[in-house]
Amino acid sequence: MNLIKSTGTFSLFVILSRILGYIRDFFIAIYLGSGPIADVFFVAFRIPNTFRRLFAEGTFNAAFVPSYTSELLSSKKNAQKFANSVFNLLVLALLSLTILIEIFMPSFIKLIAPGFSDIDEKFKLAVDLTRITFPFLLFISLASFFSAILNSHNKFAAAAAAPLFLNIILIICFFFIKNDTDLVYYLSYAVTFAGIIQFIFLIIFTRKYFCPNFKLNFQIDNKIKFFFKKLLPSIFSSGVTQINILVGTIIASFQASAVSYLYYADRIYQINLAIAGIAIGIIILPNLSRYVKIKNKIKLEILQNKSLELSLFLSLPATLALIIASEEIVSALFGYGSFNEESVKNSALALFYFALGLPAFSMIKIFSSFIFARNDTKTPFYFSLISVISNIVISVSLFSKIGFIIIPIATTISSWLNGFLLMVFALNKNYFNFKNSFFIQLLKISISNLICLGLFKILINYFGNYFIFSNSYKFLAIILLVLLTFAFYLLISILIKAFKISDIKLNY
Repeated sequence: MNLIKSTGTFSLFVILSRILGYIRDFFIAIYLGSGPIADVFFVAFRIPNTFRRLFAEGTFNAAFVPSYTSELLSSKKNAQKFANSVFNLLVLALLSLTILIEIFMPSFIKLIAPGFSDIDEKFKLAVDLTRITFPFLLFISLASFFSAILNSHNKFAAAAAAPLFLNIILIICFFFIKNDTDLVYYLSYAVTFAGIIQFIFLIIFTRKYFCPNFKLNFQIDNKIKFFFKKLLPSIFSSGVTQINILVGTIIASFQASAVSYLYYADRIYQINLAIAGIAIGIIILPNLSRYVKIKNKIKLEILQNKSLELSLFLSLPATLALIIASEEIVSALFGYGSFNEESVKNSALALFYFALGLPAFSMIKIFSSFIFARNDTKTPFYFSLISVISNIVISVSLFSKIGFIIIPIATTISSWLNGFLLMVFALNKNYFNFKNSFFIQLLKISISNLICLGLFKILINYFGNYFIFSNSYKFLAIILLVLLTFAFYLLISILIKAFKISDIKLNY
């Protein structure tokens, strides 16, 4: 596997998806802003979208890929049998869960958005919209199963491209529906429809490697039991960032517009996380699992160090840019229509604190993969539990004093704690060792970032008039500045060898 090329292929579709996702959120900001209807829609959308991220962005992979890879090394017949049993159990479990939540949706909304309970109209709309969007969970989770099959065979493009359908279908809605209330209903139906399309799309691409055979009289052997014992801890541990954000949404529901502020901030930093953490974590897991299985320690160590190095190379410049220009970036991307200056300032403040945790969010994905490759999902689960509890304690204890902004602060603090625990555990168990060359590269990456940090700050100050809220060209200005700075970052990195062009051709 070529780490950089595979990451590049995966990232291309991720970037396309995030661009379309931005266009979708741009329209949402214009038509819904950060008002009560927007809050309700974001809660209804947050639930299936959180599960999409939990399953599709590496969590299901973490449990499935090592077990499936092991079966593939044994025989294709064993792999087919194992995958089919997992598929049958997933269908039954997800269908049961979907029906159960649909029946008890009012109680479910009280659990995930307790702040809506005191406003009857807001609560009723939240129940209606979430009932419409919730079946998305069933289809996207099954789609993630097929993505994991493809990833196990080092085929990443189709799985990375599937989320494009969700954004395309939602964008289409804005061209036909203008009324706010009608719009959120159509958007909710579009979410579930997109889940069905993604499911069908991935079935087609997976036929070469696996054909599902649904039946009720399947056997649950020890391998299947072992997999599902790993799956629940995996969902919690690999998806801890999303769980922390979901916890934040629940707490934020008590403050007007807070859910919306957090949503827009989350959308911005997730663009980089999808590449610097999620994409790399997904891509390295199949080969990590193989090297662990065949006990190839040399290749294992090289791949681990290179993946961590690449993650930091991609996440650090984004972190610095979001810290320096959070308000300019939010204003340029969403500051139009119903999204007023107050919305920009509050979303930018949330983005600033989320940005401080961006390297930690990426580290969690990378170090978790090192441990998942050894069929250990329980240890990351325990660390994630500590992270979530610390997040809840900090958020709840300080929310009444400083408001919604404690949520991104608590998420960042708890994520750094989680990332540190994972790193220390991996080092102590000898699952991972830093090569001397890693620290040399880290120093070079830091130098490149400091140089570009200065350039970006100078450009932001020099073109400050273009980032005034009322300026019509602020979107174009921020895109040009980011592209110019990133091009300079690549140039400096190549010159001081923080990034080596020769690495593009290397297989790990």
